[in-house]
Amino acid sequence: MTDPWHMLSEEERLFCDVLERLCAERIAPRAAETDETARFVHDQLATLGGAGMMGANLPEEYGGGGISAPALLRAVAIVAGACGSTASALTAHYLATDSILIGGTEAQKQALLPGAAEGRALGAFALTEPTAGSDPADMKTRARREGGGWRLEGAKCFISNGAVADFLVVYAVTDPARAHRGISAFIVPKGTPGLSAGAPERTMGLKGGHVFTLGLDCHLPEDALLGGVEGQGFKTAMQVLDNGRIEVAAQCLGLAEAAMATAIAYAKDRVIGGQPLTDRQAIRFMIADMGLAFQSARLLAQDAARQRDAAHKGGGRFSLAASMAKLHASEAAGRIADTALQLLGGYGYTRDFPVERIVRDLRIMRIYEGSSEIQRSIISAQLLA
Repeated sequence: MTDPWHMLSEEERLFCDVLERLCAERIAPRAAETDETARFVHDQLATLGGAGMMGANLPEEYGGGGISAPALLRAVAIVAGACGSTASALTAHYLATDSILIGGTEAQKQALLPGAAEGRALGAFALTEPTAGSDPADMKTRARREGGGWRLEGAKCFISNGAVADFLVVYAVTDPARAHRGISAFIVPKGTPGLSAGAPERTMGLKGGHVFTLGLDCHLPEDALLGGVEGQGFKTAMQVLDNGRIEVAAQCLGLAEAAMATAIAYAKDRVIGGQPLTDRQAIRFMIADMGLAFQSARLLAQDAARQRDAAHKGGGRFSLAASMAKLHASEAAGRIADTALQLLGGYGYTRDFPVERIVRDLRIMRIYEGSSEIQRSIISAQLLA
């Protein structure tokens, strides 16, 4: 069989191999406990920081790994296959650091990105609001000039890492008359007076990757404005979300592969009436369907990752590919995990196997970073243009 990751360099392969061993030894064994206790994945992120994974999305000049987008896709999938909660917190951190990389001044990049790449500073990306989830142009959070700086007021919801992050990139309206062109972004350090957070949301899955509601009534210095220019926030956020949607696809690949591997191993070992499950045609068809869904999702995600690299070199966009990858991978992974649970029968419904947890962890993938319905709107708009 052709190596599905043949496009990676030898150095990238080594990085992924080391990461895979590390995740198998130090992160996967804690996944069930993390789900049961709902403790935030501080230790797991520290482990990833030591492996260079917290800055894998960043170029070497800012302390990052400088790896290709296909290699990042593979690396995030490895982490997700070990623990969905850890991957969720990791990729939320990427959204914050990508915001600074794409939209920040050189001084902002130098001040924040090296520490974030080393795992010394955790980031959060604060875009979603109670009335402005999939439509950021309708956000109500406002920022206005005050006392030589900015007064930031509003509320955000479902913010991954929100209360535990060392810095947040908060998106707010600075000019309501300009709609989405009047959105700017601000860097808000942890402990800023007027920044408050509720308790972690009680979520169905990804229980160790906490999400929060945030309150904002803060005074920020002038240089908190991301990029030093008003009105660039919406453009930055959309570019960040193009990246993030491929990383959601990566999470889906990792979780789906873990579910599929569990189901196949179970089917090989399980004997009923003196006959292995794998001898039964119905079971073989289930395995075939999982394999087909997984392969198609992986190919779309790899194509989107290649387009991401090409776009970053040439300054273009890859929104269509990112939306297709995110939509297909999230829906395919849900089917794969459900099929895996069905194959395990009653055991699949118990917590003795990881598939039950994976089913719950995957459900949010069809909602965050733009729901499946939003992805279909993006895809159809581009195809009709």
